[in-house]
Amino acid sequence: MDYGHDLVFGTFLTPAIDDPARVIALAQLTEQVGLDLVTFQDHPYQPRLMDAWTLLSVVAAQTQRIKVATNVANLPLRHPVVLARSVATLDQITGGRVELGLGAGGFLEAVAANAGPHLTAGQSISALEEAIAIIREVWSPTGGGIKLPGKHYTVSGAKRGPQPAHDVQIWLGAYKPRMLAVTGRLADGWLPSSGYAGPDQLAAMNKLIDEAAVDAGRDPGSVRRLYNLSGQFAGNGGFLQGPEELWIDQLTELTLDEGMSTYILGSDDPTDIRRFAEVAAGVREAVEAARNGIVAPVPAEVVPQSSGFAVVPTPPPAVRRSAVQVLDESERPVGPALDPERSYTPYQLSSGQHLIEVHDHLRAELEQIHDLVEQVAAGSMGIGQARSHINTMTMRQNNWTLGTYCESYCRLVTTHHSIEDASLFPRLRRADPALVPVVDRLQAEHLIIHDVLEGVDKALVALVDGSGNIDGLRAAVDLLDDTLLSHLSYEERELVEPLARLGVM
Repeated sequence: MDYGHDLVFGTFLTPAIDDPARVIALAQLTEQVGLDLVTFQDHPYQPRLMDAWTLLSVVAAQTQRIKVATNVANLPLRHPVVLARSVATLDQITGGRVELGLGAGGFLEAVAANAGPHLTAGQSISALEEAIAIIREVWSPTGGGIKLPGKHYTVSGAKRGPQPAHDVQIWLGAYKPRMLAVTGRLADGWLPSSGYAGPDQLAAMNKLIDEAAVDAGRDPGSVRRLYNLSGQFAGNGGFLQGPEELWIDQLTELTLDEGMSTYILGSDDPTDIRRFAEVAAGVREAVEAARNGIVAPVPAEVVPQSSGFAVVPTPPPAVRRSAVQVLDESERPVGPALDPERSYTPYQLSSGQHLIEVHDHLRAELEQIHDLVEQVAAGSMGIGQARSHINTMTMRQNNWTLGTYCESYCRLVTTHHSIEDASLFPRLRRADPALVPVVDRLQAEHLIIHDVLEGVDKALVALVDGSGNIDGLRAAVDLLDDTLLSHLSYEERELVEPLARLGVM
């Protein structure tokens, strides 16, 4: 059954404590490639994992668009009143980018060992039902003090609020009949994992959810069906064991036949995340066609090469900001010429367009750095002797804000380049030997850009410790601007067509 929900695609990242920067970078990558959602498991009794709510807050602060969610929150170690207020607070701060994946607590012995309640499986489900009612009451703006007596949680006059910025959805991780019935009666979404509930089991589980929803007077279609996915882009068949085309076919079938509408990839591999973004585009296209009444698959529209390659690379800026030039642009190799007889489908062209969109994000961030530099400069003007101390403190705050932002941005650029060096470039070399000189040059320029980023960092340190000034920082950022924008333009000019032709993005 197709419940008609909009399609949502996201990632399920491991919140490993040994490399927090990488986890955050993968969350940023999830946004950069155009996915909708990033999620993290919540096991507060596991010291090798970061605390879920702390991590979600940091990720939300270092992204702009993507939604964040627990997958799923461990209720026994998250008191429902506190959890409700944590969710609402982060949702307010982010402008409505938070959803709540919630679980009864699957590892009950570990919960008890960490000072949580010692519950049976049945008791944990009863506690979950009580907690959902409490959470919704906390989020409700009217009704006076909350009074909900229960066996596991008793609320006696608690104040309401804060109210989330949007209607936060509660998604339940559920597999057994009683939990599936709770999902149908009380939840906004069902969030199983393919490793525990295979595609062949979904129909029977969906039926239990639907029946419980009807018995509770709810529309079964109001319950979103989500799915944590495990798979690989290699193999010769099986569920999600093969190339992107196989994933597109299988997820389209699940959407139309079983009503699944949110797909969350469990992988910490940046290449998988990029390929999953292409799967998302393909599934959306196929599902839209089916919902519009196209019964059989039809060939995608072809864009003739003779009319001009439809993806237009971004040219470099006409005017340079810096007098220094660290790249010799005259020595850049060029790749194979366009084939005037070749045609491309929109799906093929989306690979090159995706590269441009990632670069556009970096360009926008770079402009924000320039704006921040000017804010710092403006804060240092007109400082009177009588207010020197106050203005010095303001200057320190501005410098710290700028430093934190630049640090985050520099890490973003470095991560983008590392991903290309480790995955995209080797595949391009193998796919077309004529691209080897171009790829080698791009990789060499990554090292140069790294040095320029180091120069920005040194200028920031000098500004903070007083050995430098704002003009030195401006000069370092101007050089970064010229170098990075030139590099991004060159990369687009040489790679958007091969990405479409070779299909290796």
